[in-house]
Amino acid sequence: MRKIYLLLLLIIPLISSAQTNDWRRYRYEIILNAGVSNFLGDLGGANQIGTHYFRDLEFSETRFACGIGLRYKISPRLAMKYNFTYGTVAGNDALTSDPARQNRNLSFRSRIYELSGNFEAAFLKDRGGHRYKLHNVVGDKAYEIYSYVFIGLAFYHYNPQAMYIDGRWYDLQPLGTEGQNVDPSQKPYSLWQFSIPLGIGFKYAFDKQWGIGLEYGIRKTFTDYIDDVSTNYAIVDGAIPGHLANRTDEIKGNLSWVRPGDQRGQPLYKDSYMFLMVNINYKIKKKRQNNFFQT
Repeated sequence: MRKIYLLLLLIIPLISSAQTNDWRRYRYEIILNAGVSNFLGDLGGANQIGTHYFRDLEFSETRFACGIGLRYKISPRLAMKYNFTYGTVAGNDALTSDPARQNRNLSFRSRIYELSGNFEAAFLKDRGGHRYKLHNVVGDKAYEIYSYVFIGLAFYHYNPQAMYIDGRWYDLQPLGTEGQNVDPSQKPYSLWQFSIPLGIGFKYAFDKQWGIGLEYGIRKTFTDYIDDVSTNYAIVDGAIPGHLANRTDEIKGNLSWVRPGDQRGQPLYKDSYMFLMVNINYKIKKKRQNNFFQT
């Protein structure tokens, strides 16, 4: 009997040590995302003068978004995640009752393609079930709850478009709607930009490999042209560019006209976009070299 006790005293610490390092066998995790995207910028927004705060968010302009990612665990509480995300953002001055925005009467959509790398840090991590997860032991099913914050760097492409009266969508950047093709001092903005993703997430793993999660992230950008609106009205050549630059004449009974130099947007605040995603997570299991403690 003493030999059995001694054997248990030797084996249990080894099992505990193996279980403590068990996360190393699941460093890589494939992530499938589906959710929604939205936008904070000059166009659309709440029934007030435009701001860059969440109170200016227009929920009716929420669009579908999706993506795929790969998470690499650095430690039980730290990870790096690499994502490809696609989403559409949009804004429409007709959705707000603010007189200045309604008079401007601009609208847009932009498809965003984003590559990002985010650093994650868990602030809440809880596990349930068997401590040693032994085979053929009756009891509670194992689970893991994991909440985290993240920050990273993203590289993305966007392309603001507007619909003309002929029902077709036109790319706005080549049209120079704020005089970029007329005024030499106004250079066309780039459709490729960097952003800083910031956010929070939650994961629930119902076994060692499968889990579900929810993640919200906002992107701090360095451009004010995701919606093609930033500074002032300008002289724009051509019927289509001129019309898409100044659409006040589309409002029935509106006799107010804007002139070159009048305010069109607010350049003090950069645009931002955000994703809210539900995700399915699958951890890739690495085989042990020594199968003595295989679970």
